[in-house]
Amino acid sequence: MKMPKDILEKINDTELWDCFRRGDEGALEQLMQMHFRKLFHYGTKFSKDGAFVKDCIQDLFLDLWNRRQFLSEVQTVKAYLMAALRRRLHRGMTKKGYFVTEEITSDVFFEVEFSVEDSLIQEETTQLLAHEIKNYLEQLPKRQKEVIYLRFFEGLTREEIAEIMGINSQSVSNLLQSAFKHLKENWKTELFLFVLLSIMH
Repeated sequence: MKMPKDILEKINDTELWDCFRRGDEGALEQLMQMHFRKLFHYGTKFSKDGAFVKDCIQDLFLDLWNRRQFLSEVQTVKAYLMAALRRRLHRGMTKKGYFVTEEITSDVFFEVEFSVEDSLIQEETTQLLAHEIKNYLEQLPKRQKEVIYLRFFEGLTREEIAEIMGINSQSVSNLLQSAFKHLKENWKTELFLFVLLSIMH
């Protein structure tokens, strides 16, 4: 049974996912509309080929639709989709010859870059300070950059980040602690405190 569009627009992600699993095409369209932009933004952190990222997202939703009867309930739809896209991007990039290994735990996979347009930087700092923050963030190891991005720019929990990155929650905590240790050692005290307060807001 297909739900009316106005109802689909009002229900939460979990209910929408259940409608999708039951074969509601409107739920598929609504999920794509809600998450496509976020998924594309995340995907371009790994590949600058926008067309490739879009293809991966479209293929992801098509594959999920074809397998909808076999899908399970999920706690967080956003984290589930980001994790699935991350794996699909890696497979696609491996086929393109970007990698010689199927492992995605290595730093070689992560190409996360921060920009002054990212939400936190845009809303919380001036342009000058934003560029300074960007430069410091770019000095972090790639896995630490991804954790910072997911935690503070996407607002995900440690458990959700663990699902996306394919690691456990303790590893996420360790990466965050290492990132903050690195930033504290290299940033001016006042800048570190300002950013810490901003991203913890």
